[in-house]
This record gives sequence, structure tokens and C-alpha cells, in this order.
Amino acid sequence: MFSSTRRTVRRMPAIGAAVALAAGMLVTLAPSAHAAAGATLPFTSVEAESATTTGTRIGPDHTQGTLASEASGRQAVRLTSGQRVEFTVPRAANAMNLAYSVPDGQSGTLDVYVNGQKLAKTLTVTAKYSYIDTGWIPGAKTHHFFDNARLLLGQNVQAGDKVAVQSTGTQVTVDVADFEQVAAAATQPNGSVSVTAKGADPSGNGDSTQAFRDAIAAAQGGVVWIPPGDYRLTSSLGGVQNVTLQGAGSWHSVVHTSRFIDQSTSSGNVHIKDFAVIGEVTERVDSNPDNFVNGSLGPNSSVSGMWIQHVKVGLWLMGNNDNLVVEDNRILDTTADGLNLNGNAKGVRVRNNFLRNQGDDSLAMWSLYAPDTDSSFENNTISQPNLANGIAVYGGTNITVKNNLISDTNALGSGIAISNQKFLDPFSPLAGTITVDGNTLVRTGAMNPNWNHPMGALRVDSYDSAINATVNITNTTITDSPYSAFEFVSGGGQGYPVRGVTVDGATVRNTGTVVVQAEAQGAATFRNVTATAVGAAGLYNCPYPTGSGSFTLTDGGGNSGWNSTWSDCSSWPQPGQGNPDPDPARNLAKGRPATATGSVDVYTPGKAVDGDANSYWESTNNAFPQSLTVDLGSAQAVRRLVLKLPPSTAWGARTQTIAVLGSTDGQNYATVAGAQGYRFDPATGNTATVALPSGTSLRHLRLTVSANTGWPAGQFSEVEAYLTP
Repeated sequence: MFSSTRRTVRRMPAIGAAVALAAGMLVTLAPSAHAAAGATLPFTSVEAESATTTGTRIGPDHTQGTLASEASGRQAVRLTSGQRVEFTVPRAANAMNLAYSVPDGQSGTLDVYVNGQKLAKTLTVTAKYSYIDTGWIPGAKTHHFFDNARLLLGQNVQAGDKVAVQSTGTQVTVDVADFEQVAAAATQPNGSVSVTAKGADPSGNGDSTQAFRDAIAAAQGGVVWIPPGDYRLTSSLGGVQNVTLQGAGSWHSVVHTSRFIDQSTSSGNVHIKDFAVIGEVTERVDSNPDNFVNGSLGPNSSVSGMWIQHVKVGLWLMGNNDNLVVEDNRILDTTADGLNLNGNAKGVRVRNNFLRNQGDDSLAMWSLYAPDTDSSFENNTISQPNLANGIAVYGGTNITVKNNLISDTNALGSGIAISNQKFLDPFSPLAGTITVDGNTLVRTGAMNPNWNHPMGALRVDSYDSAINATVNITNTTITDSPYSAFEFVSGGGQGYPVRGVTVDGATVRNTGTVVVQAEAQGAATFRNVTATAVGAAGLYNCPYPTGSGSFTLTDGGGNSGWNSTWSDCSSWPQPGQGNPDPDPARNLAKGRPATATGSVDVYTPGKAVDGDANSYWESTNNAFPQSLTVDLGSAQAVRRLVLKLPPSTAWGARTQTIAVLGSTDGQNYATVAGAQGYRFDPATGNTATVALPSGTSLRHLRLTVSANTGWPAGQFSEVEAYLTP
């Protein structure tokens, strides 16, 4: 999924798993109070930038469209001919998978060395599946620079041994190596129907499509066996139901096809396990079903132990997939989503999977046509989605996102997005209880070029409608976000509210800008949220659109390290810049949330604080008194107000009777300046100045209008508040 709507450019102590980079290995450390985040994986990854190399380290970089920005850890190593990276093996292994990139249009090989001895095998590298262009997606640039290639080493290596890769001529950028002990090929289950018995060619030369179909037909209620080998399918399989498709292991049984199963319905009980499906998708064409599974497997089905690579989408699931379990799989190098529950999913469990290098959301639930219900993403490890989110929940009822480890999101993406973005109708917004628990987000969040400002590591987005579900975000760890940790936004630019959110138990470390980026009206309660090494300020609280309503943060206790507020809603905090000293001559009310007892037509409260003297707020007519209230964000020693009406001579002179009230909590108001008449005359700029007494301290500024000689309503085109007399 992707954000398709451009947004107007603005001017203006329980914790989850902790992530450490130790000796070049990405490891997960579990605190005793909570389960570790991420999947239990059969391999251990070693970053190239932490290995020994004669090449050149690149990064770190978070700039969209750069090679380093898509790399794991935002760093990698570039090799030219004869240069190498030598990894220290972290565990017993006999196989390696390498994430790499080569320049567009090029291919080549890497020589592989084990403890200094060159292997007869080489590792093929190619740009064939990389450099994807999706010009129809606003904000997209060429992306998907990396790819993965795997190799059985032909021998066992032990922890501490050395495995090196060396360029043979092609420039290769090496990102990360996965070391794994691959088990021997499994044997054929008794009573199963082998695809080779039906004529399948394990050499990959012949077309095995009909043999697979015949085996499925013969094995109803039983097992189709896919022996070790390479099998080529030239068209998709349909009518798959009440059968198990089983291989000898994902390194041994390999099916080469870009469209494995394509069917709109199934009676279910389909179980797919223990082989690889590797496609030939080299571009993203959304009208093509170039997916491992497209449609329905039917109820009570499962997908497990699979290696899925070079397809558009791993699983694009529509129709009845009730109680589906997707677990223990690897989904790599898809040009779009890794998995998308495309409406009507009930009781689906997606757990313990590894996903890397998706061209869209790695895992998504999209409640199109009917709500996804009582479904979950749990204990998945997600790395490098390069055009969207790690996990996205677009609508749905009673959804759980739990104990996932997500790292290195790129453009247009957060680590986790909880959203009412609908894309199409009919859409079912978020409802019931949305549980987001125990997740760890590392270097997640990105600059959104359509908004011209960043997306947070964890985003709650009332994009197309108000969020009225109960959203519980608990036990979260956010580390090294390049921008903000938590974001609350109405991404479609309509100012819909975000309500019902509780953030309880979070550790935020080294966030680039702010801990909370609040841009929508609404409310959230924060408890036990601790932050260290905050880049700019604790809170950015500036509504969009201006004047659409305030976002209220309730301090539930136990919060620390983020009590400052970004001072200037006319500018965006930049990573690491700190909170600048505010200009003492600035207008404190500009761009701040504004509300009123009433308004007429398009003359809404926000027009009085938008910086444009030609737009204005007008209250309900013939209903004095009427009030306009502006939230300044924090208590301020306001000494002077400048009130304006449009300067056009079409506005006749008038006197408004105005009282000024103030509050520090938004509940209890006291009179700051009693009611009196203020003259507005176009001949003198149509402005009036109100002097406030020294010692005034207020956050919420309220102007109550009880009379107007020019019109039976309160009217202001600008309300300006200043610290200077």
C-alpha cells in the first residue's frame, strides 16, 4: 500500500526488546519483564560495515534515493575489482545468504573464500531484480537497490571462522550476510504423491506445471511431495484445496514461478510448507497477479517454512482465509507488499516470519469490502521496506501487532502505521481495540516528500476519517529514529481527530527530532514513557490544518526526558538541532489550535490564527456572547494582544465589546482584561491593541465578544499575542 494523496506543504517502566550491534551482529536482548521482539530465526546476520574490508564503507544516510539509505543499518561496503569483505562467522553454518547491490544494468560474480581458501563455487550478483520505478506513486523515486543471493558452502564452518566475498570485476555494494546451518533434505512422507511421479522435471529444464496439477488432483486429503530439485512452472495453480504441498526444505526444493497459486475461492485446509518459490518479477505492475499466493487459500490453511523471493507480493489474500496461519517463512525482494490481508480476514495469525527488502508495506491489513477482524502480526522481524511501512494496519476490528522487530524503513514509511487511510471504498475504519504491544523499532520513520515533513517511527493516522477505536500502545522500544518516535496525524489533510489512544511503557533512545509529533486534533494519554538523547524537543504540537483543533496530551505519570515543547509552529525541527531559543518578538498565537463557541460557513476559528489578515472567523450570528479560544501550547507571560479585521475598505468601521480571559489548564478561566469597546477602522488598519497587565500568565487565551456595532457576531481576522508590552 502507499500514500496516494499529496498534502499541502506546511510553512511553519516496562520496555520491549533492546537492540544492540555487537561485533557486527544484530542481536536481540530480552528484558525479563517482556518477551523478546522479533522472530526466532535459523540464521545470524553480520553487517558488512562491521566486518574486515579492503573496500569503502558508505553511509550512514537517510536521504531518499541513496544506496546507503536502503541498507541495513543505513551503512554498507562498496567493493571494486579485487576488493573484499571478510566476515567472522558467528555460529556453526554451512550456508550464506548475502544482501548486495550492483549498478543498474550490471551483473557479475563474487568469489567466496573460507578461511583463506577459494571455493570452486561463485556467488552470482545481478541488478536484474533491482532499480524499481513506480512513477504513479506520488513521492516515489527509483528504489529497491538491493537484492539477496544464497550459496551452500559445501562444508561446515564454525563460530570464529572467516568467510570472505571478493569482487571479480563488477562493483558490488555488500550490505549484510546471513549465516545458517541448513539441515539435510527431508525424506518423502509415507503415502504422499510425488510431483516427479506425475512427470515433473527436477532439473528445471522442462515445464512441470501439469505434473503439479496432476499431483494435487491425485493427493486430495493428503500430501503432494516436492523432492529436492528445481521445478519450472509456466502458469499458476488453481483449484487448490484440502491438500498439503510439502518440500524437502527451502534450500533443497525450489519452484521457479512468479505466480504460484491464483484462485478466488477455496474450501480450505491447504497447507504449504518447506520449499522455495523464486520468481522472475523485475518490475511492479499492480494489475498483474505476480504473487506467490493471489486470492484465497480457504479457511484453516497454513503457510510455513517457505522461502519466497522475486515476486511482486508474497501473499495477497482476498476472500475467505479464516484462521490462516503464516509462520516461519522468509519473504525477500518483493516489488510490493510482503503480505497483505485484503479485507475479510478473520482469526489470521502471521507470526515468526522474516521479511527483507519489500517495495511497499512488509506486512499489511487492509479492510477493503469487509473488516479484517481478530487477526494479528506477532513476533516478526522486518528489515528495509523501501517505499512504505514495516507494518501497516488500514482499518479493521480488534487487531493485534505484538512483539515485532522492525528496522530501517525508507521513504513514505513508518515502522508501524495504525491508519484509517482507505485507498478505495467500501472501507471499514478502525474499531474495537487495537493492541500494539512489545514492538521494537530501530531507525524507523522517514521523510515524506508529499508532505515535505517526516513520518514518525510509530504513526497513528486519521487519514480519511476520525479514529474512534481504542488504541493501546504498550511496552514499546524506539531506537535511533531519524525523526520522531510517535506521530499523530490526519495524513489526508482534512484534520480528522485521533482519539482513544494510550501509550503506556515506552523507551525512546536517540530520536532525531521529537518524542511526540502531534499534528491532528484529538487526545492521548502517556504513561511511563522515558526518553534519552532527544534531538530537538520532547513535543511538537502544531495542528494541521492550522486551527483544526488541539491535540491534548494527558500525563499519566512516570514520564521523563521529554518535557520540552518545540517553540515555533512555522518551522520543522531538524534532526539534532535542539530547540532554538524562541524569538521574543514572535506572535505566540500564529498557527496554534483555535476553537470557538460557534462559527458561520467557512469562517472557522482557525482563520483567526492563520497569519492571513484577509481571512477571518465569524461567530454564530445573533447569539451574543460568543468566544474564540487559542491554545498557546504552554503558559506564556502575554502582555499585548493585536486584534485585526480584514484591511479592505469594504469593511466599515465598527466597535466590538471584548473581554479577555486566561487559563493555564483549559478548564478554569479568570478575567485578564474586563469587557470594553475596541474600535476597528479601515482608515487606521482595522486593528485594535489590548494591553494586558504585568504578571499575566496564560496558556489558553479566550476572547469573549458581547457586542458588535457592525455585524451581529464576533469577528476577527487575526488574533496576535506578544510577550512585549
